[in-house]
Amino acid sequence: MSDTVPTQKGTRRMTIGLILISVTLAAVAQVTLKAGMNHVTDANGGQLALTGESLKQIATNLWVWAGLAIFAVSAVLWLFALSRASLSFAYPFAALGYVIIVAASILFLGEHVPPLGWVGVALIVLGILLIAQGAPNG
Repeated sequence: MSDTVPTQKGTRRMTIGLILISVTLAAVAQVTLKAGMNHVTDANGGQLALTGESLKQIATNLWVWAGLAIFAVSAVLWLFALSRASLSFAYPFAALGYVIIVAASILFLGEHVPPLGWVGVALIVLGILLIAQGAPNG
């Protein structure tokens, strides 16, 4: 058995990989929660009031539970990512969640994004690319 130290490049890839998986799962969780809430609001005629019945419908919706479970996995991976990277490096990647959510909301929820929204998405991607050029540990 040999004790090998991972290369800096391998460590960097692993760190960025953890961050990207965590952020992607968080975005998937948001879309899943939205799908669940769409089912709940559809069952209530498009309105959701803060009532015992509404809370029961939310608490018994499979999509809502799936979204919360996906968030939990995302959070655990995020903790591992934070153990390897500075917060100032890792956190800007969370903005990538917005990009994923925009794409997923169009594909899976039939939502519309105005042209100015696409400009914002492009700026977010550019910002993430610039941040990714830095060192994970500050």
